Amino acid sequence: MDMLVSTEWLAGELGAPDLRVVDATYFLPGGGDAAALYEAAHIPGAVYMDLENLIDTNTDLPNMLPPAEKFASRMQSLGLGDGSRIVLYDDSSLHTAARAWWMLKLFGAHHVAVLDGGFAKWKDEGREVASGKEKLRHRHFTVWKDDATLRTLDQMKDVVAFEKEQIVDARGAARFTGQEPDPRPRTHAGHIPGSKNLPYGNMFEADGRWKSPEGIRAAFEAAGIDLEKPVVTTCGSGITASVLFFGAVLAGAQKLSLYDGSWSEWGADLTTPKATGQA
Repeated sequence: MDMLVSTEWLAGELGAPDLRVVDATYFLPGGGDAAALYEAAHIPGAVYMDLENLIDTNTDLPNMLPPAEKFASRMQSLGLGDGSRIVLYDDSSLHTAARAWWMLKLFGAHHVAVLDGGFAKWKDEGREVASGKEKLRHRHFTVWKDDATLRTLDQMKDVVAFEKEQIVDARGAARFTGQEPDPRPRTHAGHIPGSKNLPYGNMFEADGRWKSPEGIRAAFEAAGIDLEKPVVTTCGSGITASVLFFGAVLAGAQKLSLYDGSWSEWGADLTTPKATGQA
């Protein structure tokens, strides 16, 4: 199974005993009720991942990775387990299936894909939808955490001090430059020194499908990022950083990591340097 699958492919695979379809829609606070939208309409057989609550509740930082044991328990309750082929989709402008993909890969899942065009394309094509809740039989999920694709605050301080990796920020230009204040209280405006700006929307065609690998690579190059060299992605709270991460993998990059705390951590920390203006 490819890491990006089409609606045509998924329609032909629905009902396969090893296939698990997952709605990974998530909105920023005040942006909508993802759970209610799932219950109103979803791809037949799809379960709801609930990214809003699949987080570390032992920190005040938003959207941080949950402990491995919590993640495994949630996946098992959704019927996602060893040997499953997992296809993720969303109906969010944040393209949050990419976040779910990154989390699953980090915690040891092997066969994980994102639906190109998401639920919007599925609906536009007039394909069958279901309502209510779906429940699958519990399956064992063997979890292990690969920290190689994860960056912490201390690691990022070293990255900045010694220019170890290229940093690319998925936020909009106004947030990146500091022209627009950060919406979080006590959080500085601006960006991590030395980082480049590549708003996550540049990963997509006008119709919501992912750009070709060549198109994605061109977007990174235009932002001043060389995908042949190590890259760490960041954003406001780790959600859209996952979009850049997934896009970079589609484009063939291999030396990738993601700063999970992102600007919500760096911008609020009194010990970190901050920059404003253009990159």
